[in-house]
Amino acid sequence: MTDPVSETLALWGLQEADCVFVAGRENQVYRITTPAARYALRIKRPGYRDEVELRSELDWLNAMDRAGLSVPAPLPSRSGRLLERAGEGFADVVTWLPGTPLGKSRIPLDLPDRPGTFRALGAEIARLHLACDAWQVPPGFRRCHWDFDGLLGDAPVWGRFWENPTLDDQTRAIFHAFRAVARQCLSAAAPEFGLIHADLVRENVLLDGPVVRMIDFDDGGYGFRQFDLATVLLKTLGEPDYPALKDALLAGYLARKPLDLGLIDLFIALRAATYVGWIVPRMQEPGGADRNTRFIDEARVLCSACLRDHNAFPVSADLT
Repeated sequence: MTDPVSETLALWGLQEADCVFVAGRENQVYRITTPAARYALRIKRPGYRDEVELRSELDWLNAMDRAGLSVPAPLPSRSGRLLERAGEGFADVVTWLPGTPLGKSRIPLDLPDRPGTFRALGAEIARLHLACDAWQVPPGFRRCHWDFDGLLGDAPVWGRFWENPTLDDQTRAIFHAFRAVARQCLSAAAPEFGLIHADLVRENVLLDGPVVRMIDFDDGGYGFRQFDLATVLLKTLGEPDYPALKDALLAGYLARKPLDLGLIDLFIALRAATYVGWIVPRMQEPGGADRNTRFIDEARVLCSACLRDHNAFPVSADLT
């Protein structure tokens, strides 16, 4: 265990605990085990989120925990702070939640009750949105905005997907046309908006018997409610029973909370497009080039389908 990790653990009085590295991308995550409980130490990547955003996330998690949702609950340090300095960045400690991930990216789902699981997940997403709406956000709260500008403006949260430097001319034309159509649709429909998780990929959903848990709120913020459902559905497209899983997810949500789902397919395409921007600064990471190709191919198919639905396919692009 490195000295910075030991020094950080000491701030929580956990220096004698068992510490195992488990993941590293936006955060360096360590599983901390004591005789009484397990926790996750998260050392934040410097520059990804500022101090106000990080403190806001922890306030949000505290509120959702108090509302009865199964989310990681922050543990105060020995000084009573939820966030501490760690080298050039920050660190926090949250409860380690039991459960098994819904699945792994690009590996077929292995679930005993597939529609039932997706129905329960849809209901839990609705519970999250309802709890967020009921929460009185404290002064100074700040998180990123997956809004019109955050998705389709000049400086999106995850980058200008239509300017990924590896795009060929046809794909670039498709993404430009899709951006224009998506902007028109969102402007006309004004979809429901509020706090969302924004990254409900399979690894961020834990199943523990009948309990559905959500972890990793790093990218959570203000956004369109359909965006959370679209993230789940995007990662499910390759399943042979996708239509049934889609119906179950949406039915589970609607059983708890009303939501206009008229743009759900557009949001699935939009979610796919965000990854084409996200990967740009990560192309040199191991596997980055392959992920880039995969993200572009997936987004091209979905964006093209949306353009056909709106009779807006660019003349210069190949329709085959």
